[in-house]
Amino acid sequence: MGIGKWIGGFLGFMLYGPLGALAGYALGSLFDGTSVKYIGGSTDGGSYSDYTGGGSYYGPYSGGGSSYRTGQRNSFFFSMLVMASYVIKADGKVMHSEMEYVRAFLYANFGTEARTQGEDILKKLFEMQKQMDAKNPNAFKNTINECGAQISTNMSYSQRLQLMDFLINIAKADGKVTKEEEEALQYVATAMQVSYKDYQSEYHMGGTSLEEAYKVLGIDSSATDEEVKKAYREMALKHHPDKVEALGEDVKKAAEKKFQEINAAKEIIYKARGIK
Repeated sequence: MGIGKWIGGFLGFMLYGPLGALAGYALGSLFDGTSVKYIGGSTDGGSYSDYTGGGSYYGPYSGGGSSYRTGQRNSFFFSMLVMASYVIKADGKVMHSEMEYVRAFLYANFGTEARTQGEDILKKLFEMQKQMDAKNPNAFKNTINECGAQISTNMSYSQRLQLMDFLINIAKADGKVTKEEEEALQYVATAMQVSYKDYQSEYHMGGTSLEEAYKVLGIDSSATDEEVKKAYREMALKHHPDKVEALGEDVKKAAEKKFQEINAAKEIIYKARGIK
């Protein structure tokens, strides 16, 4: 898929605002190596409103059919790249393993061309972060917060949880999550209005200990058996793969894997308690 169609589809679903500005930056910088134009702004180091041109958010594309689904899907993946650019650079380093995870992810979902283009976009976002933070250390962080608010307006809660899952996996790609990365993940979760309990659940997915299993279900070890069963039912409903079906089969498969991890956590707790 050509980068113009990819970001064009994104902009068709989520217009202007901070994500639109970043999309315009990425698109412009890929096609013009000398003069990068933001949507309504320029690269001369202005404020957030300079980058967006003060443009207002026009709301999600409300049409039906395949164009709407394409907009949702492209919006999801571009949002992932934007948030990933913040998480990856949180500790001041860009780890090869983290970038490789993103490359593999883009290749699996979009193909060879998009893997290269997506990586280029990520690098351009790193550059933008450097430019903005040189003038104000919190500039890009503030933009991420505004992006999170826009994402929470446009994406369902289940889609945001899946986005959070991908970001956590990127941070874990090198085998450890630094304090700075974990703080960045929590900041992104708050910005996207993902509850702390659900963030903790996502973070401990795939764990094999009883303690982690309780965190996956979002309950304390003092919970009654009935509370355990209720928590599992709520989690199963919240994370059901059908809730992210509009994002494509590959994302749905990732959600199915997560659903299996929720079931595994339930089984760990059931076995420890002797629940049948």
